[in-house]
Amino acid sequence: MSRICADIDVQVQAFLGRPLDEGGYAYIYLDATYLHGRLGKALQVCSRAVVVAMGVNADGRRELLGLKVGDSESEPFWSEFIGSLKERGLTGVKLVISDAHVGLTKAIRRQLQGCAWQRCRMHFARNLLQRVPKAHQGMVTAALRSVFAQEDASEIESRWDDLAASLAERFPWATELMLEAKEDVLAFRHFPAPHWRKIWSTNLLERLNEEVKRRTRVVGIFPNDAAITRLVGAVLLEHDEHWQLEGRRKFSAGAWPPSQLWRPWCRRLLCKRQQPENQAAGADHRAALKPIVIAKTRVHSRRKT
Repeated sequence: MSRICADIDVQVQAFLGRPLDEGGYAYIYLDATYLHGRLGKALQVCSRAVVVAMGVNADGRRELLGLKVGDSESEPFWSEFIGSLKERGLTGVKLVISDAHVGLTKAIRRQLQGCAWQRCRMHFARNLLQRVPKAHQGMVTAALRSVFAQEDASEIESRWDDLAASLAERFPWATELMLEAKEDVLAFRHFPAPHWRKIWSTNLLERLNEEVKRRTRVVGIFPNDAAITRLVGAVLLEHDEHWQLEGRRKFSAGAWPPSQLWRPWCRRLLCKRQQPENQAAGADHRAALKPIVIAKTRVHSRRKT
């Protein structure tokens, strides 16, 4: 058994430490899942964060880039993980897709400067519904889906603003969240339309995490982090080999190569907060909604007190 584990470790470490494609990865997906493992001399059972990175190479094919096990999704943990990917040759990143975990977003801004960030629409929808009474969540969910059903970038932005305005009267905190997260959740609209459905959420990586959960459920509690890396790494290696042998492009060749994504309007997106002329775009709409949000927030605060 020890010899078998040693052989698996060699294969997994070779896979996780391999040099990355020099052609670069336009899209990077980052996500985490949690497993139970023993830690320390007391072998106490703890929740262990397992973070995975997936990239889309210059051929439009997916690759699993790395894996790391740690205590939590803190900024230093994510920074170390992303830094290790860069040391192995991670380049050409135009868009990072992830949830809005504070540690992760800070690490992205620090380690991947110059690329855009797409906030996963599914995670955002959950955050939004937390600010809406349960009786109205179905209506808000349907309205939010209609935003992403549009095929034109300007129409998507218009529908988003209309929804935020319609919620301002009854659910001011929901409107406040929509105004704050607009550019992050709608970042996909600055990239080729054929890619939108694949880059506006972390679903491509979530499916893999579900398979990891299924394969690790039989273990229950891992004896140490090395055992987690061994099993999860073997699952990633299996899936990556299948993708490469299958040869299927997950992203349409018509909107590729990634160099076509890096256009002036995409660069303007990244420095929007530093450019006054870009900050003025949509300012009138936000200014009109802000007094409503503030007033309603004060009313709700008084009712609570």
